[in-house]
Amino acid sequence: MNIFSAAVLNIDLEKETERIVAGIRAALRNDLKRRGIVVGISGGIDSSVTAALSVRALGRERVFGLELPEFHSAKETTELSSSLIKYLGIESLRMDISPVLQAVGAYQHYDNAVRMVISDYGDGWKSKIVISNIFDNNGFSLSSLVAQAPDGSIFRKRLPLKPYLEIVAATNFKQRTRKMLEYYHADRLNFAVAGTPNRLEYDQGFFVKLGDGAADIKPIAHLYKSQVYQLAEYLGVPEEIQKRLPTTDTYSMPQGQEEFYFSLPYQLMDLCLYAKNHDIAPAAAASACGLSPEQVKRVYDDIDTKRSTTRHLHLKAITLQEITEITGS
Repeated sequence: MNIFSAAVLNIDLEKETERIVAGIRAALRNDLKRRGIVVGISGGIDSSVTAALSVRALGRERVFGLELPEFHSAKETTELSSSLIKYLGIESLRMDISPVLQAVGAYQHYDNAVRMVISDYGDGWKSKIVISNIFDNNGFSLSSLVAQAPDGSIFRKRLPLKPYLEIVAATNFKQRTRKMLEYYHADRLNFAVAGTPNRLEYDQGFFVKLGDGAADIKPIAHLYKSQVYQLAEYLGVPEEIQKRLPTTDTYSMPQGQEEFYFSLPYQLMDLCLYAKNHDIAPAAAASACGLSPEQVKRVYDDIDTKRSTTRHLHLKAITLQEITEITGS
């Protein structure tokens, strides 16, 4: 009897690289009719692996990297993205998108929403959204606002729905502005735009519709995040990028993905998602995850909840009558 373990996520790195490389080439040649790929490079593991695979598939002269930091981006973001671009030897452009965000009122909208919860919030303050532990509150995920005053004082308050929605809407400007610029450069170069979500993010709706969710090709969307890290080492992605913890790099305070969205480290989420996808009972998955069967069941339920509540992100625009000349039906 096979015992479920983290080894289920191990992949043949050479074969997987060859499969993805061949898929990128075929997609650009047969479906997209484009001569290269634009990749938004954030200094994170997913965009780094996507860019490295694109270079393997097309050559460095047909991959264009975009660095698009803004006022709240972490200092290491540009340091790491620059190291990847240098390693890959690709043409690139860095553009600070803060003036664009300022012009559309993104920062002002954000600050106004935060002040609904913390009235003193203003210049010199920092903040982020965090969620409750998945095993607390009977499985219900509750959002809180964490803010840091200029004197270092930390405030944490429950986040009602209205300011929560306004904060998320304001931060979504960032991903949508970046995607607008990616498509500008793709259009001028006759390139395609690469999306960089891994399977965990893609499955659980951890992306902004028409923001980082928009792309012509998503080369690693079938790979669990643990597998992306395996590929990063195989492809020689700079070690400092491999060591960087997953971050949203969206808020002014440092924020990990697990405290904002997943509630558990990606290694555990990967295992739970894999187990659920392969109909492995919570009791059989529990030991490998270091959780009780009841806790695994709660993670399974949360996976279903996120799939349901983010389904609209995956949908194409709905037409009220099928256009058969386009759909071919």
